[in-house]
Amino acid sequence: MSYPERLYFAEDGEAGGTFRPKGHEPELRIGEGGTVVSYLATGATTGGLFGLYRWDMGPRPSGPSAHYHRTMAESFFVFSGTVRLYDGAAWVEATPGDFLHVPPGGIHAFRNESGEPASLLLHFAPGAPREAYFEELAEIAATGRTLTPEEWTELYLRHDQYMV
Repeated sequence: MSYPERLYFAEDGEAGGTFRPKGHEPELRIGEGGTVVSYLATGATTGGLFGLYRWDMGPRPSGPSAHYHRTMAESFFVFSGTVRLYDGAAWVEATPGDFLHVPPGGIHAFRNESGEPASLLLHFAPGAPREAYFEELAEIAATGRTLTPEEWTELYLRHDQYMV
């Protein structure tokens, strides 16, 4: 394996980092007392290289069922609590420090069923506009809107989410 094509062509380096302090307000809340999402780095802010999100789940059961993506890989790193991670073959009770990487097309899922809060990092590469998907889910939860199976399928297709 070699390094990818060069992305920066200037003669010297430049200041370009983006700092996010610990106390920064999260960008999204999904459901009352449910999941809180922090957009640490979006595809838009990384030039499409990756997206990185902090996913803080409340004590109620939450998380998507088994699915896969055609355009991106997804990785999970557990910060706190216990999160059930599915690698397409088996569920694992993941605890702080555990990591799962899923390549494009890899079936996966994550769930907090512990009855306690849990927190993890979600990493997507390349950086897709996942915020639109998360925000649409939050809007559905906030309004109590019920989608038909056809509407769910259309929503998932728009966001590269193929349910198994």
